[in-house]
Amino acid sequence: MGERVLVVGGTGPTGLPLVRSLVADGHDVTILHRGLHEHDDTPEVVRHLHADPYDVESLRDCLEGLTFDATIVMYGRLRRIAELMVGRTGRFLSVGGVPAYRGWMNPWLHEPNGLPVPVAEDAPTVDVPADDEKGYRIARTEAAVFAAHPGAAHFRYPYVYGPHQLTPREWCAVRRVLDGRRRMIVADGGLTLHHHGYTENLAHALMLAVRQPEAAAGKLFNVGDSEVLTVHQVIDLICAELGHEMEIVSLPFELALPARPMLAQPSPTHRVLDLGRITNDLGYRDLVPARIAVGRAARWLVEHPPARGGTEETVLTDPFDYAAEDALMDGWAACLEAMPTVEFAVQPGSGLAYSGPGGRPRSRKEFVP
Repeated sequence: MGERVLVVGGTGPTGLPLVRSLVADGHDVTILHRGLHEHDDTPEVVRHLHADPYDVESLRDCLEGLTFDATIVMYGRLRRIAELMVGRTGRFLSVGGVPAYRGWMNPWLHEPNGLPVPVAEDAPTVDVPADDEKGYRIARTEAAVFAAHPGAAHFRYPYVYGPHQLTPREWCAVRRVLDGRRRMIVADGGLTLHHHGYTENLAHALMLAVRQPEAAAGKLFNVGDSEVLTVHQVIDLICAELGHEMEIVSLPFELALPARPMLAQPSPTHRVLDLGRITNDLGYRDLVPARIAVGRAARWLVEHPPARGGTEETVLTDPFDYAAEDALMDGWAACLEAMPTVEFAVQPGSGLAYSGPGGRPRSRKEFVP
């Protein structure tokens, strides 16, 4: 028999597939939101409550006399909602963010520079506001959630991508494809690993906790795609999906200013999560593999393009200044052409342990079993 489930939010990128899954599992679903974003994708059987998730008094008035078997908070002032729902819900599940980790937003806190890879749930969180004010608030909110609901399940989201995302990193490549650009700048080969989570995959992770309450109770979970793609791979997958040829031009990070929006940080260091806990405890596997999800996200953006110069582009901070990009790439090409030819007395190699293309030759022509 289904449960009475309250979803605070439920109309955002991961809220929509989550609500659909809850209804498909037979739950009696209520979503609480401001009423500003109604979607045809929301099942008709879902009950709507309209209140401001950032206003405790508004929430208290709206929830007066109501109780639920489970509450999932995806939006709003989480710590206040957690306190308000004490005695009003059987189980409490919540969504936060990876900036709680010390160094996620400020990699210079580590020596050598860079967040350790991968980052597990027991890694240090931000405990000094001066290190990262936002991360500090997120970490304190997590503590408040478990103080109010010791059996809660809390999920640390990475960057989300997919339909309805308001910060669509894929648009940086998709718009250039639509504009007919044939070359695009990346930093340091586009090799930076930056963990993302496709909307359906993140919603699936939450559903696993709903379906396995005992296994999820009292735990923090990292969530994200099982495979972490490089920036270069993301661009390649987008171009393949859209049937477009794009030359990827690698510049040193210090020069590759147009590459910053896709990096989403002023550093080329990696940001990768350890997904061992959710994989082992809840059996998580991607519903949509990352290499397919990126293409789907790109296709959705082609069909629902953000307004030129609108909110999404403003948030991405990508000016799409092609004249400046061309000047930068042309200048870099001229520098490479002007480089002197340097001869080594002994040619540097990849080491004798390397046996891939161009590596150490076989000791025998034929394999002898």
